[in-house]
Amino acid sequence: MTRAQPGTNTFSAERHTPILKTRSLREQVYEYLRDQMARGGLQPGAFLDLNDLARRLGVSRTPLREALLHLESQGFVTVLPRRGFLLNALTLDDIRHYYEIIGALEAAALRSAGPFLGPADFARMRVLDAAMADAVAARDFDRYYALNLAFHDVYLDGCDNSRLVAQVRLLKQRLYDWPRREGMVKAWEEHSVVEHEAFLRLLERGAISEAAAHLQNVHWSFAVQERHIHAYYFSNPQAGA
Repeated sequence: MTRAQPGTNTFSAERHTPILKTRSLREQVYEYLRDQMARGGLQPGAFLDLNDLARRLGVSRTPLREALLHLESQGFVTVLPRRGFLLNALTLDDIRHYYEIIGALEAAALRSAGPFLGPADFARMRVLDAAMADAVAARDFDRYYALNLAFHDVYLDGCDNSRLVAQVRLLKQRLYDWPRREGMVKAWEEHSVVEHEAFLRLLERGAISEAAAHLQNVHWSFAVQERHIHAYYFSNPQAGA
């Protein structure tokens, strides 16, 4: 091994821990809050007591406040002067707007990535879609949801606009992880599997523009999906199972 010359800033890997190895306290608090939101430990419409939460987490108010400001920038909470942090509930208008944005962004991502998709990608999407159908039959929403994300990620991962993809994934978290609902609207999930099949047939024919239009005007169309949206968000999901 070459010996470092005097006056250089060479560090020995054996003697020093990488400086940026650990997450910041703010990041850890943020991840804890997001996990609690998804699990239902923090409910939409509630106010957060920063002193109580800081005491329970064993941290100062500073990293907690920083994490909550990050959540505010993502639309999960609202800061109200002299009142604190309100955990935002999804409204029907929120959902409509998110669908419009996701549809437009996913269509744009597909137009970018579509020409580079090939048989291996289509085969993976078919496997995922079939597994989604099995998850619906088993009423396993968590598995269905993970497979659904993976299906869309096949073409999202091929898009070179990382900011676009990050925004799509954030909005999906806002739609489905606040909190994650128990049960499923079976008719909606079954319909989504059929929509995926139609989408795949377009891709396999090389009809990228038509497939992008299908994403925006059918799969992510609020008007097309509205009855299922009402059943999922504003009634007992078990009733449609």
